[in-house]
Amino acid sequence: MKSNVTPMPIPGTPEAMDTGTLKGFLRFLWLELKPRGKVLTPFNIITGIIILGGIIIIGIRLVKGLGAVTNLSQEYPWGIWIGFDVVTGVAFAGGAYILTFAVHILKVKKYEPIVRATVLNGFLAYVFYSGALLLDLGRPWNVVNPIIGNAFGYGSVLFLVAWHFLLYTLCLFVEVSPAIAEWLKWVKARRIIQKMTTATVILGVTLSTLHQAGLGGLFLTAPSKIHPLWYSSNIPVLFFISSMFAGFSLIIIESMFTHKIFSDRLDEEHRASHNKILLGLAKGSASVMAAYLFLKVIDLTHGHQLGLLLTPMGLWYLVEVAGFTLLPLVLYVVAIRRQSVRLVQVTAFLTAFGVVLNRMNISVIAFKWYEAVRYYPSWMEIWVTLAVISMELWVFQWVINRMPILGAHPDFKTEEENHNNLNGAEVVRWKVSAS
Repeated sequence: MKSNVTPMPIPGTPEAMDTGTLKGFLRFLWLELKPRGKVLTPFNIITGIIILGGIIIIGIRLVKGLGAVTNLSQEYPWGIWIGFDVVTGVAFAGGAYILTFAVHILKVKKYEPIVRATVLNGFLAYVFYSGALLLDLGRPWNVVNPIIGNAFGYGSVLFLVAWHFLLYTLCLFVEVSPAIAEWLKWVKARRIIQKMTTATVILGVTLSTLHQAGLGGLFLTAPSKIHPLWYSSNIPVLFFISSMFAGFSLIIIESMFTHKIFSDRLDEEHRASHNKILLGLAKGSASVMAAYLFLKVIDLTHGHQLGLLLTPMGLWYLVEVAGFTLLPLVLYVVAIRRQSVRLVQVTAFLTAFGVVLNRMNISVIAFKWYEAVRYYPSWMEIWVTLAVISMELWVFQWVINRMPILGAHPDFKTEEENHNNLNGAEVVRWKVSAS
């Protein structure tokens, strides 16, 4: 029989620190920065080497310029750092705005156990991919111009994207802040942040909707440079819709790994609802992918592009649409009918690869497809991309191991219950005195 008594924290551990004072707060952070568990694991060694090499390459880029490490040119000013790190990476952060809207606004509590992990992933994606965006700018310090008003450019799509990017990142930070407050045992701060949740989610959903579509809007300005099979006036809508099933696929993949690696940090609610959540996400993905394919068919027929399907680029287009959108849609339907969680997980990988392929096609592969001399990313560009992903995984792992992301903080829950009991007692006393 399990005891309901919470064990006393061991003196000198982070759990025993008083974070209400500056000295206690700093000591708490110092103890939390220390690694937990094994350090020399295969994952840490491989990603550590990648990060170290990436830092060196980034240093060379900042000192000697883009030409020293990239294959970018006047003809191809955007490469893999924009096409993959930003245009593709932001799509996979789409799960955050969908789940927060479903849980906090529509009150679909079924997905509540995975909200924090999803929001954390979205927040880290925006932070690290904005860093990758800085690397691609010839003069990174000018990134503040749209913010401070030095060069607003009200008619520019990039101006809108920049502001949406900034404001939505702040919204994600507010949405993940309750876990930070629980980690630091700041009960009052947690209570204040909770009151801001609904407004923040509404603002975040609005900004993310505009931001995802705004990324597609960037390519509306290049009708002669993007292959006709990929160019469409519906690109903003397609980007928005694809961000939904991209986000769903990443949540499924992320959940598969977190349940294996961080199984000791999962609460009972999370474990019990895991399969139902994944099957629900599969239903959502299938529905959205059907709408996406419908728009794709409309673009082909109304744009009179069917004849291009027999060309080499047309065959490549069919690989993307049929192999990594239509096929995953069919597999999701089969998985739902059979209640097969394993098939849902496999299909999520296919879906994620299809999103990567679509975004890379529009921004890199099908961009200026007619040029004799094409852009191919250098090995250093690829290395830096892998380094950015590795850094994000390190931070994600550090946060999961310390903050209540996959389960409620037991001490905080007790204090919250005590606070509610005190409030209830105050109400009773007020009623008695009033009568």
